[in-house]
Amino acid sequence: MKLLIAEDDLTSRTILAAVARKWGYEPIEVEDGEAAWEVLRRPEPPRLLLLDWMMPRLDGLALCRRIRREESSDPPFIILLTGRGETEDIVKALEAGANDHVAKPFENAELRARLDVGKRMLDLQEQLRRVTEALAIRATQDSLTGLLNRGAIMEALDQEMARAQRRQQTLCVGLCDIDHFKRVNDTHGHLAGDAVLREAARRIEAALRPFDHVGRYGGEEFLILVDATQDQAPALFERIRHVFADAPFVVEQAALDVTISCGATFFTPPADERIDTALIAAADAVLYRAKDAGRNRTVFAEAAVEAISG
Repeated sequence: MKLLIAEDDLTSRTILAAVARKWGYEPIEVEDGEAAWEVLRRPEPPRLLLLDWMMPRLDGLALCRRIRREESSDPPFIILLTGRGETEDIVKALEAGANDHVAKPFENAELRARLDVGKRMLDLQEQLRRVTEALAIRATQDSLTGLLNRGAIMEALDQEMARAQRRQQTLCVGLCDIDHFKRVNDTHGHLAGDAVLREAARRIEAALRPFDHVGRYGGEEFLILVDATQDQAPALFERIRHVFADAPFVVEQAALDVTISCGATFFTPPADERIDTALIAAADAVLYRAKDAGRNRTVFAEAAVEAISG
């Protein structure tokens, strides 16, 4: 683990670095608080800090306060080295943001123990951060396909509608459904159906642009949000249709012909005052029209837009 040592006395700094290296740490040596601050602004800075209280330019106490003013999900563990041993001084150090302090002169065994405590705390902090990130992903991700789940794609819809309103831009909302999906489950089993859903998600993502959104709305239905006008959207949905129709889905050595039908509508502020559920209802209504017209096609709610079919 990297260890930042900020100490203005060269002899003391050299000794500290030598013993820290012996204990398995990777010391980074600086001569004062300003130099330490510069190190902390670099990519992947050390998270374990050993700071002398009394230093030129920026002392350890002031550096603690500056560090703690920064918003961070991974704050460093700070140990202050000080010749001040009064209770008032210790309280002042802790209130400034230090996690621990070591009084000078110190025993090497005590310093090592306090550094090891800091390392354990940082390790626990990292484990907690990873768990929190994993839970956040799980809360928004569909467990089967890896796409946004229903709640997350609905939240994305609300955000995209707000953005479209701010910028007075058109948002296209599409609801897509895999054709004859029940036949896949009935003929090849539910595991094959799951494989088709995963591959369908992969193909839709590949067809979309980085700033578009797709989520699993439910079952074999996918909700797609694209920043596109009535002139642009047909080509995007045609691309989605082609990534399904042009190549079979290979599941357990069986080549399955899988197609998709889509219904889409345009949200056009400021005149359009529909809410999110009304947009989905409009897309769903024309999705049924696409199914009734023979599937493997996209139908748009706006009469000015022709249906796309295979």
